[in-house]
Amino acid sequence: MDGNNVMGSRPDGWWRNRGRAMQRLVDQLAAYSARAGGEWTVVFDGRPRGLVVAERSSLRVAYARRGGRDAADDRIVEMAGELASRPDAVVYTSDRWLRERLRTLGVRVKGAGALLREISESSSR
Repeated sequence: MDGNNVMGSRPDGWWRNRGRAMQRLVDQLAAYSARAGGEWTVVFDGRPRGLVVAERSSLRVAYARRGGRDAADDRIVEMAGELASRPDAVVYTSDRWLRERLRTLGVRVKGAGALLREISESSSR
């Protein structure tokens, strides 16, 4: 999933402390992945920040391989090549250009809001 896009889809002040917002998203995703099962990967722009992932989670944190515009998008497309053959695989992003690139590869895509709703609904059960 496109971590920066999911993080940025909520105007909750994430821009004031990007590192803390990234860790908050990782914590939410780790808890959700433990409930939902399956393999999960979140990709962020920028340099690695030492984010901590709960041990019971199947969440993996990855980063763009380069800096600059669309760096995380390129990393997601690179990683998504193997997903087209897996009908259960989904990439979450609201980035229109990235969605088009992924669909061209045959990868299912859902918006960031869909993921946030899934997380919210699963935590309220």
